[in-house]
Amino acid sequence: MSDKTEKLQKILARSGHGSRREIEGYIQQGRISIDGKIATLGDRIEVKPGTKIRFDGRILNIKESQKTVCRVLAYYKPEGELCTRHDPEGRPTVFDRLPKMQDARWIAVGRLDINTCGLLLFTTDGELANRLMHPSREVEREYAVRVFGEVDNAKLRQLTQGVQLEDGPASFKTISFKGGEGINQWYNVTLTEGRNREVRRLWEAVGVQVSRLIRVRYGDIDLPKGLPRGGWTELGLEQTNYLRQLVELNEETVSKVAVERDQRRLKANQIRRAVRRHAQVASRPAGKRPASSSRQNTGRKTTPKGR
Repeated sequence: MSDKTEKLQKILARSGHGSRREIEGYIQQGRISIDGKIATLGDRIEVKPGTKIRFDGRILNIKESQKTVCRVLAYYKPEGELCTRHDPEGRPTVFDRLPKMQDARWIAVGRLDINTCGLLLFTTDGELANRLMHPSREVEREYAVRVFGEVDNAKLRQLTQGVQLEDGPASFKTISFKGGEGINQWYNVTLTEGRNREVRRLWEAVGVQVSRLIRVRYGDIDLPKGLPRGGWTELGLEQTNYLRQLVELNEETVSKVAVERDQRRLKANQIRRAVRRHAQVASRPAGKRPASSSRQNTGRKTTPKGR
């Protein structure tokens, strides 16, 4: 058996088609085929250019793992956007403003509800997204919370020691007071799971309402300073590999960020060379200028010797 083979559910999870557990369910239901043959649990394959994996008869977009570059975006989600790809009611979604890609797609690392803003990570690596979201990894999230209501030491102790919610016990790992007057106060809270509306439900369990909620950190990735709401920035190799190490994935060795930065630098150098060439031509006596000098600004490209 080739060392390049991987479990089918791992390949599909990495490509963003669901969690491993979800995909295992699809396999058991007979909904996935490999090159026309119904897949079974335990199938290992090597993804090649001609490999066709279908889900309910539809060919899935699968990339060869060794050619996939893991990319991660930090997005400042505004209030009013949904964490879904498509909304039947036509409301804005977090995917609307993200950069378009031809051979991959962005996968959200967790969710923020429609009334919550702040840091939301996206990646092209489905396996990375699934591991970061899994409760067993206990990746710390930090939120800035403005609350409305009386908060005393007893309530704070209760929130850190644990309260019973409808889906089980929950608690904040830390709570720190950040200021405010009267019954409108700001706190920063941390927790290590991402249950639906968990921060709001914890405060509501002790009789306090949340009037503003902002996620400011995921793991050691902070909401970038100066990033406007609805804006995004791509993480570099160091931060991407921090996230991968956090969930025991192999480090990346290349980054699209570095490539694009180098391209911008190359373009800037080309512009500087063109400016110098123009200045040299302009400084020559009129009788010694090339007859074609009037074409210098026509947009034609010239290739220096030896390049």
